[in-house]
Amino acid sequence: MAVTKYKWSLADWHQLIEVGVFDGQSVELLEGEIFQMSPEGIPHSFTNRRVADYLRELFKGIAYVCERYPITLNNSEPQPDVSVVRLPETIYRQHHPYSDDIYFLIEISNSTLQFDLETKAKIYSRNNISEYWVVDLVNQKLVVHTLPNGDRYSQIVEYQSGSVSPQAFSDIVIPLTELF
Repeated sequence: MAVTKYKWSLADWHQLIEVGVFDGQSVELLEGEIFQMSPEGIPHSFTNRRVADYLRELFKGIAYVCERYPITLNNSEPQPDVSVVRLPETIYRQHHPYSDDIYFLIEISNSTLQFDLETKAKIYSRNNISEYWVVDLVNQKLVVHTLPNGDRYSQIVEYQSGSVSPQAFSDIVIPLTELF
């Protein structure tokens, strides 16, 4: 007898959330599978808050900065550490941001580095997320993924110093010191 994983649809996932099956649990739907998210350590929490606060100030009036909220993709509903999405924020009263709403996503990573660089990058690329950043706390570098192409990003650039500008906002310069 063959063993097969059960794949959850977005509709099933939303029903489970609505009836409270996962209340108090930190889980996300990734390509039809339910994953328990790792607990955050102090470096992750501190960096996440710091980056989100900095970006909220930087993008005030031009983009909405969400911290640890779901985004709705094709058969996935991950919760990136930071999402920079289009305004007005009131469009998210009825749904989470979709791919077309997203300027770029950020994952803060130390214990989940491989998962963020491989699994999450694949999901984000498959869903045509134009830009995906991984703040690598282990190696103190920023890994920027652009040009989604099927299962992977065609361009991946690593930064350890200097500054970076998001594709959608080339006039905005973010010093790496604000991300670490």
